[in-house]
Amino acid sequence: MSSATSKNVLILGANSDVAKQALLLYAAKDYHITAASRSTDELNSFITEHAIQGQVDVVYFDAVDYTSHRPFYDDLPQKPTIVVYAAGFLKNNEEALQEWKGSYQMMQVHYCGAVSILNIIATDTQNTHLENIIGLSSLSGVRGRKSNFIYGSTKAAFTQYLAGLRQYLFDRKIRVNVIVAGYIRSKMTEGLDLPESLILEPAFIARSVVNPGKQFTIVPGFKWKIIYHILKLLPESLVAKLP
Repeated sequence: MSSATSKNVLILGANSDVAKQALLLYAAKDYHITAASRSTDELNSFITEHAIQGQVDVVYFDAVDYTSHRPFYDDLPQKPTIVVYAAGFLKNNEEALQEWKGSYQMMQVHYCGAVSILNIIATDTQNTHLENIIGLSSLSGVRGRKSNFIYGSTKAAFTQYLAGLRQYLFDRKIRVNVIVAGYIRSKMTEGLDLPESLILEPAFIARSVVNPGKQFTIVPGFKWKIIYHILKLLPESLVAKLP
């Protein structure tokens, strides 16, 4: 069990590859972590493998079961100092275009579920320990591109929500950050034809999650920082030619 002065970290979607690496980094800081996910068995195995059972509580959390979010939060034994939202779901754009279920699932996981639980956390004024909310977003949400605009639109919505939440919480001195990540080597991207030189490891992204600094937007990796700024500045006529 953590000491009275230890920070409490709540990781939502804790079975993602980045989230698990962040979990290890938080544990190295001697923080207490509540790892929330539907995949509790996988998380427990990971935690046992790394011998950090005493620092981590594994709890069930379903991002798209909105009615469960209030009781989930109310039942937390320790309210969080730091919150990380890392839940993710990816459906091929062409499949998502043809099948509403895939589109809707991405909307629910990346936006609706995030807004549902983070609204509850952000409006709990009794939790005076809350310092930081961090969301894992994507460069796919910077500009709409024909190859992934449905996924990208859900990430864009999430990023804009976090931008407004940052302003809403400013007076309470609660920092909000968004990690705008490029390609990550993960379960979600396995099998995709991605340029190897641009793929980042989960542990690299996790370092930005755990040490986000004061700025709102964090783009890990110097290559992706360049791509981010180019995407922001490209005229629409050139964006239309991108894959």
